[in-house]
Amino acid sequence: MFNFFRSVKTQDALSVKPKHIAIIMDGNGRWAKKRLMPRMSGHRKGLESVKTVITQCQKLNIPFLTLFAFSTENWLRPSQEVKFLMSLFQDSIKKESSALIKNNIRFKLIGDRKPFPKKLNDKINSLEKFTEENTGLTLSIAINYGGRWDIVNAVNEYRKQNHFKKTFTQKNLIQNLSLNFAPDPDLLIRTGGEKRISNFLIWQFSYTELYFTEKLWPDFNEKAFMAALFEFQKRERRYGKTSEQL
Repeated sequence: MFNFFRSVKTQDALSVKPKHIAIIMDGNGRWAKKRLMPRMSGHRKGLESVKTVITQCQKLNIPFLTLFAFSTENWLRPSQEVKFLMSLFQDSIKKESSALIKNNIRFKLIGDRKPFPKKLNDKINSLEKFTEENTGLTLSIAINYGGRWDIVNAVNEYRKQNHFKKTFTQKNLIQNLSLNFAPDPDLLIRTGGEKRISNFLIWQFSYTELYFTEKLWPDFNEKAFMAALFEFQKRERRYGKTSEQL
C-alpha cells in the first residue's frame, strides 16, 4: 500500500515544479548483482522506489508521472527474466489496484499491448476503466513501449482515419501518440548512471529537461527524488527564446 501521508519537509522550498515527470528506472539488475542476488530480486526491490515516487508526486501535486518499465527492445533479454517481469507487472496490478482507486490516481498503460496474454490485457483494461474518472495523479506505465514504435503507430492510426487525404501535420501526429492525454514531460529522470533516452518518448522530449543520476533504481528514495526536483528548478526553460524574453 502506498504511504500517502508521510511528511516531506523540503517540499515547501520548491518554487518551480514540473507538471509531468518521466522516469527511466534503470539499475535493478546491477543493484542485485552488487549484492550477489539474482536480477529478479532487484526488479522486486525496485517496486519500493515506484511507490516512493508515486507518493511524492501525490504530495507535491504533480499531475503526471510516466514510468518506463519495459521497452520494445527488452524482449531480447533472457526469457526467464522477461517472463518474471510480465508476472511481476500482473501481480502488481492485482495487489495495488485498490490503492490506486482509493487514492484518486488515474492509471494508463502506453505501449503495444498485442503481445500480452489476454488475462493481462483484461486486467489492464479493467484498471484503466475503473480509474478513468479519477482526478488526481495520472500514472502512466510504459510497457512494450518504444518511441519509434509510438511515432509509426501514430502515423498508421491517422492513415486509418483519413487515408492521408488531408495534409499531415504535427497536430495530427500528437493526437495519435500514446501520451496524447498528457502534456510533454518537463523533466526526465534516469537512474543508474547511463546518459541516454533509450528510445523513450523521443517525440515528447523535444524540450524536456534531462536529469541523470548514478543512483540505481532500487536506491532511488525520497531524498534522491527531491534532489532531482531542486535541480529542475535551477534550469532556465527558454523554448527557443533568449533569457531577456522570458
